[in-house]
Amino acid sequence: MDVRARDAVLEADSAQLNHSVQHIAGLGASVVNLALVASFWGQWNVISTIVGVGLGLTLFNVVFLEWLARRFTRVVVEAVRMAVNVVGVCLVGIHTQWAPLLWVFVPYNMLWYFGLDRWVRLRMALYLGSVDVVALSTGASPTLALAFSLIGIFGYLVSEKRVTLLRGSLAQVRHQREELEKAQQEMQQLHQRALEQERLSSLGLMAANVAHEINNPMSFVTSNIDSMLHELRVGQNLPELVKEYVDDLLPATLDGARRVNSIVSDLRRFSRGGYEGPVGYDFNAEARTALRIARVQLGHVRVEDELGEVGSVVGRPRQLVQVLVNLLVNAGQATAPGGVVRLTTRREGDRVRVEVRDTGTGMSEETKRRLFEPFFTTKPPGLGTGLGLSVVLGIIKTHGGRIDVESELGKGTCFTVELPRVPSLPLEDNSGGNLQAVSRTG
Repeated sequence: MDVRARDAVLEADSAQLNHSVQHIAGLGASVVNLALVASFWGQWNVISTIVGVGLGLTLFNVVFLEWLARRFTRVVVEAVRMAVNVVGVCLVGIHTQWAPLLWVFVPYNMLWYFGLDRWVRLRMALYLGSVDVVALSTGASPTLALAFSLIGIFGYLVSEKRVTLLRGSLAQVRHQREELEKAQQEMQQLHQRALEQERLSSLGLMAANVAHEINNPMSFVTSNIDSMLHELRVGQNLPELVKEYVDDLLPATLDGARRVNSIVSDLRRFSRGGYEGPVGYDFNAEARTALRIARVQLGHVRVEDELGEVGSVVGRPRQLVQVLVNLLVNAGQATAPGGVVRLTTRREGDRVRVEVRDTGTGMSEETKRRLFEPFFTTKPPGLGTGLGLSVVLGIIKTHGGRIDVESELGKGTCFTVELPRVPSLPLEDNSGGNLQAVSRTG
């Protein structure tokens, strides 16, 4: 905490302290004044001075001091308070010939009026020094002056220490409360993440089962169309209509069936659970798999790809597909119809560089700073979990890679992933699972 901030806190504490003890302190001053009046009963000049000074100080502390507090800092207000009380104590002291009861005000004011700011000890020294100088120069007993001065000094130091300890205890309690609230939030997030993981695991199992059910009949369809096309092609004297089927319709149908089979195969492999060990795989083949899986979410944009010569790399191919699907779907969700999403891969020495670029809405600086935080999402409630990019970051780190993002509001976003072709360390399976929710955060 800097000096200005600390002073502001101390001034606020001082103001709260003065308000909280004002009534008790005023009662104490009234009792001392009554005791002085009783001890000098019959000496009306002295009593008038005591009453006049007491009423004047009360009026000053209750009315005028509040007016000052609204216009000046606490330090200025306390300095004025000190000066006025020095004058008041000295006036009464001179008229009472520095009676012992009057000396009670010296330590009493030191305990009440000096606050907790950093100038308090200087004000205390000026206050005590001024009273003692006037008292000793007007015939006060040096013993009384010394006695009450020592009471004031050490009484103040004790009270200051106790207040400091209390403030430290309060700060510790506040810190513990903040830590408890933070731990509670983390527990809620972990609970929510566990629920999402369970739901996504169930979705992955369902996707695998659905893909399996589609795969069987599609295998028959593909096989039958292929056999039919082969037999018709070797046939002779075919009618014109059948020739049209052989030349155009059946090849197109067979191509469509093979595409369905390819998508189903990709979905089955992508949603397969269990441990996936590092293997060598064709990087661009997995990139094409990710494009096929994400194409449903990219139907409203133009998809471009430039897959350079990358070759074989070592890693977990399902997790690579997961990374690319997340980035591609995010790009599609941020891009308006008619925009462009572009996937680029290329080899740079012993590393692979992947870029997913879109012409979408882009991201603010605040969004970019929180981009990879778990559960952070800019999507409406119920449309995203905020886990997608957090999982992407985990996967890339376990592969020894890095991910960077460049984005500008209204001009699109580019995610750049760099991965080693052969990780230097064994891969650890701490990416957070295989099938994850995809969340757009930009």
